Amino acid sequence: MKRILVTGGAGFIGSNFIHYVLNNCEDVELLVNLDLLTYAGNLENLLSVQDDKRYVFVHGDIRDSKLVNEIFDKYKFDTVVHFAAESHVDRSIVEPEIFLTTNIVGSQTLLDAAKRHWNVDPDNKYSREYLPGVKYLQVSTDEVYGALGKTGMFTESTPISPNSPYSASKASADLVVRAYYQTYGMPVNITRCSNNYGPYQFPEKLIPLMLNNAQHNKPLPIYGDGMQIRDWLHVSDHCSAILTVLKKGRNGEVYNIGGNNERANIEIVRLILNELGKDESLISYVKDRPGHDRRYAIDNAKITTELGWSPAYTFQRGMHETLEWYLNNPGWVERVVSGDYLDYYSKMYSKA
Repeated sequence: MKRILVTGGAGFIGSNFIHYVLNNCEDVELLVNLDLLTYAGNLENLLSVQDDKRYVFVHGDIRDSKLVNEIFDKYKFDTVVHFAAESHVDRSIVEPEIFLTTNIVGSQTLLDAAKRHWNVDPDNKYSREYLPGVKYLQVSTDEVYGALGKTGMFTESTPISPNSPYSASKASADLVVRAYYQTYGMPVNITRCSNNYGPYQFPEKLIPLMLNNAQHNKPLPIYGDGMQIRDWLHVSDHCSAILTVLKKGRNGEVYNIGGNNERANIEIVRLILNELGKDESLISYVKDRPGHDRRYAIDNAKITTELGWSPAYTFQRGMHETLEWYLNNPGWVERVVSGDYLDYYSKMYSKA
């Protein structure tokens, strides 16, 4: 793992992963961030690494086959970590087409480029031999499994049963990745994580949204009764798990990544209000969204027993550090909420 392509690296998890790699992996010679900079992509997330000689930003679309193959030719990647995706469930309900094209076709475009550049005989459809050390890792989500009842946990053998256009697009992309392993022998892994939280998360997601609204004494909109349960994973733990899979994961395998922290949404909101000293009268229950899964829970036994990874963050420590980061970075939040963060790219990369 010396020359890495990270897609969607200006987003929440992708930017945290870039920081994590450049701070912890001395053997990395080059890390290229390919990002289209849609609404959730924010180059301000990467200000501290933009002058690192190992880091290169490329503005582009993962569906652009010409561009993707050009950067493979230029930078000679041996690793792809594919974060880039339309990822907000509410948006997928209103605009499903962009989710299907980006998340499925974009993944297939990347897989084709990797296969073309890594297979030792790419014109031979029977060739299953690849350059040593190459790996394609698809970053997916526990939402592909659908919903759980009051008990049980998702394992890697749980049948895929997505309930939203977003999760259906991610499940479809996962199956395409699996097909490239089964058909072509391509060195791939799929990781499926639970709900991430931490710095740089776009403020439409639960924790930063509720925190920002509470700070400004705005209503905190809670879907349904707020008892939707999720397993919460600190983004730094997610990054360390991805690195573990890249280094130790068996080709073709899926690895679930969970934080061992099941919490109801309303519990998270009350914790935020308590931290800020705000009254629960700010909570506003709203009509539940269509297809809203009731409960997710990850069984991460496979990655812990096979690869030796386990989450380092307790939920208490993770939430404390996360809330502290947002409270200490009000300018970042304000620029995202106002849309001013979009000016950064034009200022830094305009041709004028």
